[in-house]
Amino acid sequence: MGTLRAGLIGLPSTGKTTLFQLLARGAAGSSTGKMGRTEAQMGVSTVPDARLDRLTELYKPRKHMPATVTFADIGGRTATRSLVDVAAYREADALLHVIRAFTADEIPHSEGTIDPARDAQTVEVELILADLAVTEKRLERITRDRKKGASRELDLESDLLSQCHERLEAGLPIRSMQLDHAATKTLRGFQFLSAKPLLLVINVDEADVGVSQDAVRLTHLGEVIDQPNTEAVIVCAKIELEIDQLDPADAQVFLEDLGLDVPGLHRVVQAAYNLLGYISFFTVGEDECRAWSIPANTRAQQAAGEIHTDIERGFIRAEVVEYGRLLERGTIAACRDRGEVRLEGKDYIVKDGDVINFRFAT
Repeated sequence: MGTLRAGLIGLPSTGKTTLFQLLARGAAGSSTGKMGRTEAQMGVSTVPDARLDRLTELYKPRKHMPATVTFADIGGRTATRSLVDVAAYREADALLHVIRAFTADEIPHSEGTIDPARDAQTVEVELILADLAVTEKRLERITRDRKKGASRELDLESDLLSQCHERLEAGLPIRSMQLDHAATKTLRGFQFLSAKPLLLVINVDEADVGVSQDAVRLTHLGEVIDQPNTEAVIVCAKIELEIDQLDPADAQVFLEDLGLDVPGLHRVVQAAYNLLGYISFFTVGEDECRAWSIPANTRAQQAAGEIHTDIERGFIRAEVVEYGRLLERGTIAACRDRGEVRLEGKDYIVKDGDVINFRFAT
């Protein structure tokens, strides 16, 4: 759990760097630093959430603490390095593949022509080939280890990796496999690139940014987007970066002219959250109002660990009130008087929008 980490991938001249600038602009921070073994541009962007804004208006705390997403932008393919020959991508929770669908004669496409479907397949093949190398190396090691003695764990791992290898050799990503919890847990340690949820960020011309369905149809990416654990979002990174530099009122007018309800940053972050199945719960008070990001179906005790491991270890109970009820009543005390604050145990499944106070023993 923790902060969502997303790695930006894409061919040269797709607008990947422009998108990173949009995602990192006005964020919690951005820097050049080490992520894995590779130098990367990293930006920590706040997650827009109107519910947290309303809670902050209600409590007027000293600190307003939105959830965050860490974006990593590493230089693309070169003559000596593939798109995926970097550790930072393997450490990411999801991959954001920036695909060029915009026309600009002054910016030649690295592949010669604008063809989003071809580019999506090109990058997918690189992910698959990288994972094939990992599976083959591990299967060779298992074969050597099994000669030293039988092991049920090695047998199970070998069977699972053989299934992955077969799928990869067929040109299919691991994310398309139907895996149970145990298999998913086993594969997690390998950090397979093609197993990671994939968000296609289709970078279009300004004229197409407000007509998402038509833009997707024209890119011929429908079959790719329909695959498991894959979503798409339409942006025009260049114009949205320009809009983001305007005053809020002017920016809103510009967005409406484009037929958009919310800025590109909001759409990309929300799409990433939807793809990973993340939700947010809130803690409130005079010191701070804060949003915490957790995967859906997280139990209360594990959610408490997001705040501090001591709270998870000493968990006693969670005092939970619905966000809408708290806004309606104005205070936790008023909700408690009406019996609207629930006492939940460690196995309670946290819901999106829960406002929670954790009781714990030190």
